[in-house]
Amino acid sequence: MKILITGIAGFVGSTIAKELLAHKPDISIYGLDNFIRPGSENNRLELKAMGVTVFHGDIRNRSDLETVPKVDWVIDAAANPSVLAGVDGKTSSLQLIEHNLGGTIQLLEYCKSCKAGFVLLSTSRVYSIPGISSIEVESVDKAFRPIENQSFSEGISTYGVGENYSTQAPVSLYGASKVASEVLALEYGSTFDFPVWVNRCGVLAGRGQFGRPDQGIFSFWINAFLRKQSIKYIGFGGKGDQVRDCLHPKDLVPLLFKQFSADANTTDRICNFSGGVENSMSLAQLSDWCAERCGDHEVGAEPAMRPFDIPWMVLDNRKALSTWDWQPTTPINDILEEILAHARENPDWLEISKP
Repeated sequence: MKILITGIAGFVGSTIAKELLAHKPDISIYGLDNFIRPGSENNRLELKAMGVTVFHGDIRNRSDLETVPKVDWVIDAAANPSVLAGVDGKTSSLQLIEHNLGGTIQLLEYCKSCKAGFVLLSTSRVYSIPGISSIEVESVDKAFRPIENQSFSEGISTYGVGENYSTQAPVSLYGASKVASEVLALEYGSTFDFPVWVNRCGVLAGRGQFGRPDQGIFSFWINAFLRKQSIKYIGFGGKGDQVRDCLHPKDLVPLLFKQFSADANTTDRICNFSGGVENSMSLAQLSDWCAERCGDHEVGAEPAMRPFDIPWMVLDNRKALSTWDWQPTTPINDILEEILAHARENPDWLEISKP
């Protein structure tokens, strides 16, 4: 089997590549990356040493894909993953759409030409913001949780946000680029007869994730806390009660092998894969976790809200269990411990991955 992973020099792409080879050493893995993210060069040599053929290219350029051999599957892990991209005054809205949507279109054309299957790593941010932001929450043990006796929007429950919840705008420009990519991927697969899977992931985290607050909040927080750098809670009163679920990307690999051999005509092709309620945590709880291991550190507060802030974002992963017999296997504490171990081993990690 031959597999192409885009964004392979990033945390998610490189982790999946390593785990795929650990499970099945005889597969051939090719990678494509434009290496524009600080820190991504660090993964190139390790991947090459493992036998991965890494191409320097940009998925937005069709000609860059022409140098890549034909493969059986494409795993699209290349994206600008920041929900504030295009609206924060630091990034271009056009580049966001060109990369996340335009790049996906070029990959789908590639899959069309060689009849390769396509796996899109999508996001929890495809879900409509108003219904999520209006969830009635209470703070318990420094973390928001939904009040049980309330009228939830269809698809939302105390288990999290399910696949049947709305993806209607507003979802952020980033979320919209991923929703559009999902729709096009499914249309291409149906029209040109190649398998497509859309895996909507919760917050991905683990050892070696770049320490950027807009893309790897768990990694950034632990690295910054350990180094006693300035950090602050933003929005929701500046208390850090907002909650996200956490998933290690290596937990996706058993699923991917199932998807490679599944019948895409008989199985629902969109599914949530997340840490779920059990693997969720607030920033305030993460600070307490850090303080126990790294010593006390003052955390500032900025009560003002930002665009697209939501108090509680947990993906309901029950469909993944019933459809794929899948559930996360790496507890959140283990994820945090490996991030901390990596932070101790790499004291300059925040500088290496600084934008």
